[in-house]
Amino acid sequence: MKNELFGKDGTAQGVAKQRLIESLANPKKRIIYDPYAACFVFGTSLIKLMGHRLSVWMTQKFAPGFHEHLISRTRFIDDRIKDGAQNGMEQYVILGAGYDTRAHRLELPPSLTIFEVDQFDVQARKREKLPNALKNEENVTYVSVDFNHQSLSEQLLSAGFDRSKSTVFTLEGVSQYITKAALASTIDELAALTEHTDATFIMSYVDQALNTDPERCFGQGYPKAAKRAKMIQQLSAKVGEPWISLYCAEEIDTLLSQKGFSLQENKSLADLNDVYFTPVGRKIPEQQIMKLEHFVMAKSFAHDVSQQ
Repeated sequence: MKNELFGKDGTAQGVAKQRLIESLANPKKRIIYDPYAACFVFGTSLIKLMGHRLSVWMTQKFAPGFHEHLISRTRFIDDRIKDGAQNGMEQYVILGAGYDTRAHRLELPPSLTIFEVDQFDVQARKREKLPNALKNEENVTYVSVDFNHQSLSEQLLSAGFDRSKSTVFTLEGVSQYITKAALASTIDELAALTEHTDATFIMSYVDQALNTDPERCFGQGYPKAAKRAKMIQQLSAKVGEPWISLYCAEEIDTLLSQKGFSLQENKSLADLNDVYFTPVGRKIPEQQIMKLEHFVMAKSFAHDVSQQ
């Protein structure tokens, strides 16, 4: 796999900004809480001064539902990581970690070994920005990989990855920025690493209908859906991170099954509205629903070694 998986941090800052905004909400109504997001966001003081409600309102002017979409993605993965940790998960590998802070903000058991995989310069920026005395800091191993010259598997194994331990891998907000061949190659390596143990793979992908039938990627009555779909992609390209790979559900299902993973869940904001937002009095109107990105969980089960 080429050096496609990790690169600039423009979109990583944008996602951290939405985590910061959500963290300013009333604790009884917020969907996620990230005390470290502010470390990565330009203009943090102004955002804190504006507060949650005004900041979300301004995001709505850019694209209705954009904030809620990103927060639901974060929460979806948060919940599955916590569930995995409570059910005996032994290793957690964050691929393209960027400014992900789950290792420190979630209440994960000290027995869980966490690997953050990214390019050296990205990790250096992140570690420079994070405060000292982080939760679970001693459990995190940073794995720097130069995909032009190094193997993901080899670097993980050199860093202490244990092939006999149950593992969850996450790839959040990355698949649209890399080639389909790169994604397939990555999943191949994960399957080989966990050939004799249970593994969970959690990822997100952008629906290819965004380019062919954009109305399908938004709720009924969403304002200027096609225009907004194009604008979101243009802004990503403008910061040097163009979307190059979009998928349909059948394509993802086939890809995962070919690599030995069984699809368990495929959700979008439309599915999670009543799960996360309605219970805290923040139900999102249909005309503000974004469902252009899907959140997926798949499982690979250990081979019966005794039969081999």
